[in-house]
Amino acid sequence: MHKTVMLAGHAKLPQGMAASDIYQTLTVTLETDVTYWVIVDASCTLATEHAQQFLSRLLRGYSLLDGLEPILQVLENHYHGKAQSALVAAAKDAFKQYQYINEKFEFSKNV
Repeated sequence: MHKTVMLAGHAKLPQGMAASDIYQTLTVTLETDVTYWVIVDASCTLATEHAQQFLSRLLRGYSLLDGLEPILQVLENHYHGKAQSALVAAAKDAFKQYQYINEKFEFSKNV
């Protein structure tokens, strides 16, 4: 039985970024355990591997049960690039997926 789920959030990238030449949107994915909703891994479609790894390290360990605010704060305090607003929007979108799963399926109670 799987003990994690993948949540994905999407946001429009600002013009003039390397990633916007490849993608029109930024995707943030969060692999979370379904017991405590802790992020065990994260990824994104930023252009550089360094930025992708940084985001992964930055978000690991946060629990979605604590709400969205701690995640938004860490993004705003530690990622200072043109994609910051897109990362924040994509994280909000991924959090909406968590809320949907939790409310509709009572996922953590059925696993």
